[in-house]
Amino acid sequence: MDLGIEGRSALVLGAGGGLGRAIAVALAREGAKVTAADISAEALEGTRQAVSAVGGAIHTLVWDLADLGAVDGHVRSIEVRHGPVGILVNNTGGPPPTPVSGQDPAAWAKYFNAMVLSVIAITDRVLPGMRDAGWGRIITSTSSGVVAPIPNLGLSNALRSTLVGWSKTLAREVGLSGITANIILPGRVATDRIRFLDEQKAKREARPVEEVTAESTGSIPVGRYGNPEEYGDAVAFLASARASYITGSVIRVDGGLIASI
Repeated sequence: MDLGIEGRSALVLGAGGGLGRAIAVALAREGAKVTAADISAEALEGTRQAVSAVGGAIHTLVWDLADLGAVDGHVRSIEVRHGPVGILVNNTGGPPPTPVSGQDPAAWAKYFNAMVLSVIAITDRVLPGMRDAGWGRIITSTSSGVVAPIPNLGLSNALRSTLVGWSKTLAREVGLSGITANIILPGRVATDRIRFLDEQKAKREARPVEEVTAESTGSIPVGRYGNPEEYGDAVAFLASARASYITGSVIRVDGGLIASI
């Protein structure tokens, strides 16, 4: 299937990690001109190598999403190199595991800026170019916690849920301009973040991490953690010309994990 995104300028945030890297690879494989942004230059080098291995084109950009003053300059540099961003994948790192109650207001503000306000600011910056082109894809990766809150991920559950309401509202505002806005959320996908969360749970409960992982896997109908590549392929489809009638949606890539309808 031709996804119709060859030559499109794509910006992938958080592209140095497992999910972000898989998304960058999937888009590059389809011929998109990918800019991979991440706070870690070392992680971005791994993504550059992964994209090069599939014959894709990539530009890497060290970017601290919490620095809102850097948004315009970074996006302008992408526009000069690859043209206006037509595909934006909002993918941010998560906060540390915490209860939702009793958190320092400074922590709320810190992670709101990095996980929510940065996404909104970057999206607002690229929207004019999408409107001018009459085409755009805005895909925001969140967490299964926005559907079924995850114990001890209080900051993540609350802040990522904000983006669901934002994306749904945005979809109605930009639909007539040929732009779609969707939320995609992973279940238990085998990344460093998931391994870290399993290790933290094992530590809290004084159990072997293998036991925690086995218990988690047993709750997934397909009987395994997802592969990052499976998540990347789902994002690539949402970014495609073929997905032009999918907008305002929340797409689960979770192996059936989330029990709610």
